[in-house]
Amino acid sequence: MILLELFFTFFIIGLFTIGGGYAMLSLIQTQVVTEHGWLDEHTFTDIVAISQMTPGPIGINSATYVGYTVLAESGAPQILCVLGSFTTSLAVVLPSFLIVLTMCRVYYKFSNNAVFEGFMNGLKPAVVGLIGASALLLVTPENFPDWKSWVLFAGAFAAAWIWKVNPILVIVAGGILGFLLY
Repeated sequence: MILLELFFTFFIIGLFTIGGGYAMLSLIQTQVVTEHGWLDEHTFTDIVAISQMTPGPIGINSATYVGYTVLAESGAPQILCVLGSFTTSLAVVLPSFLIVLTMCRVYYKFSNNAVFEGFMNGLKPAVVGLIGASALLLVTPENFPDWKSWVLFAGAFAAAWIWKVNPILVIVAGGILGFLLY
């Protein structure tokens, strides 16, 4: 029963997420922590941190880890936990796959239509809002950034935005400075 519930929950998350994995985080947090109570806030924050460190999209990584953790915390055998990971991963990407498949057909049919182009342009502010909501949800009292983090953020932002420094160099420099500061 829990696998079906996980599939349905993550299918809905995948269906209503526009803007990628970071926009998806606020929906995952709402469903997993608030609505279903499968995980607590601290565990979810750990999942986000681990999902950022592992290769691949953060939304899929988070879904995979949540699927495993929810079943592991319920005392399920490891094979069922792995099946939970597979279930949530499949559920979160399936809507995107189906939507992209449909959108390709629609795009080819309506690509020169002004109403269609207006709709697509209208989605941009919604995506920015979802990403901003994800960032705000992750700022909790237990992981509120200290002054060093704000300085690193400002430096990385300025390097990338103003001076157009290569993002890989910004990441490497941030890692080295973070190691030295902490």
